[in-house]
Amino acid sequence: MADNKKSFLLYCDLIHTVQKLSDEQAGKLFKHVLEYVNDLNPETEDLLTQVCFEPIKQSLKRDLKKWTKQHEQRIAAGKKSAEVRKRNATTVKDRSVSSTVSVSDSVSDKETYRCFAHLSMSVEQFNKLQVDYTKEQIDSCLDSIENFKNNKKYKSLYLTAKNWLKKEPKHEEDKLTQKAKRLGYA
Repeated sequence: MADNKKSFLLYCDLIHTVQKLSDEQAGKLFKHVLEYVNDLNPETEDLLTQVCFEPIKQSLKRDLKKWTKQHEQRIAAGKKSAEVRKRNATTVKDRSVSSTVSVSDSVSDKETYRCFAHLSMSVEQFNKLQVDYTKEQIDSCLDSIENFKNNKKYKSLYLTAKNWLKKEPKHEEDKLTQKAKRLGYA
């Protein structure tokens, strides 16, 4: 069996075989199974135990392969998750803190306008917003999203900002139109 594996499956349909055995034969078979799963490499001269044990042995091997594959996938997923958490966190005075705002000025990172935590906005998305809103309105909205306590539930900074900016007046609206909209006349 596998190292550090503390359990195994014994299927219910085995009862049909075990019921045909005497109590003494069933006890020998059960002891043989336990010795096998504890890596004691049991040997028996009893032909009946050998015949009854073979299908059990095959199902144990199949289950072990399945368990090993699943175990390896979980290890890989855990490592990947740890890497993502490590990448997204920084340390300040020996404390782990999520990453802060970064406004892109570097040449290699031109396509990202702004990112924080798990959210980011590309320059292209920023330009789409700038058609209707000023840079100050957009930056103010992005600051609000970043400081919002529940921003972890958001998937897209662009869509969130677009939704939040609906409350703001657009470029072409004059103050009278803005007031009329607020009062429900327009």
